[in-house]
Amino acid sequence: MIRRRTVSLLVTMMKMMVLLDLNCVWTLPAPSHVSMDSVDMRHVLKWRPLEAPCDTAILYSVQFQGEFELIVLDGSWVDAHECQQTPLTHCDLTFDLGSDSDYSLHVRAQCGSLLSPWSQLSPAFNRRDTVLAVPQMAVTAVGDALQVSFDRLPLTAVVMVTVWQKGGELKPTVYRMPAEQTVLSVAALQEGAVYCVRAHTIIEPQLHSSSTDTQCVSITGPDAAWKKPTAVAVTVIITAGLLFAVFWSVLHCNPQSCQQYFHKEPLPLSLQTDWDIHIPLSPEEPELCEQIHVVPSV
Repeated sequence: MIRRRTVSLLVTMMKMMVLLDLNCVWTLPAPSHVSMDSVDMRHVLKWRPLEAPCDTAILYSVQFQGEFELIVLDGSWVDAHECQQTPLTHCDLTFDLGSDSDYSLHVRAQCGSLLSPWSQLSPAFNRRDTVLAVPQMAVTAVGDALQVSFDRLPLTAVVMVTVWQKGGELKPTVYRMPAEQTVLSVAALQEGAVYCVRAHTIIEPQLHSSSTDTQCVSITGPDAAWKKPTAVAVTVIITAGLLFAVFWSVLHCNPQSCQQYFHKEPLPLSLQTDWDIHIPLSPEEPELCEQIHVVPSV
């Protein structure tokens, strides 16, 4: 009986020691919902803010381990320099994950001197798993050429641009343009014809984006670049000359000549203000007089 009580007491004490040890070491929960958001070769690690009482701001630190760190550096972890003790709940690892190997990633929280356990991303991330968005494309006609420009292309990507004359969809021309170029010029096209353009980005044969919407423009010809501004300039000059001639004529006009050219028509009677108003009066009736005789009283 005494032995059973002793064993039970020892087990209870061991449980209390384990709980006390855990409370001393792991006082913060690990960050949760760790995920990778990778679009157009921009890799951002995200996690949910830690909901724990802390007298100061909760800070986060991120580490990564790729094939080089795992094999050559004996499984060591490397600090993501831009994401050490940061109050943010995301970390841009675009320039840290520089190869096509699988990367293990983990993040932990810190409150003062207290640290949480590491929370690891699962599964490991490979930058070849990035999602390529549809490129933002603009097509303009400059003379007898097409200019196809792109905005915010992903790193290391190649843009495949397909150009065809309207009505000849079965005979397109495909141009391969590196992402660093951003603008493609297609010259010596048929004047007056309509050309259509569509494009998509690729990173290696197995990774490509959806195609853009088809954009069609009309080729105005090599002279169109100067025809429009010339027409505008001529119109402005002619208008300015006419206005100058009118003002000069008004300022330097001889009064007699001006009276000849600018004859003043009299106003109609209905618009004249000095009307001569005659009100007909009926003839006065003659006054009737009656003779009165006054008889003096006696």
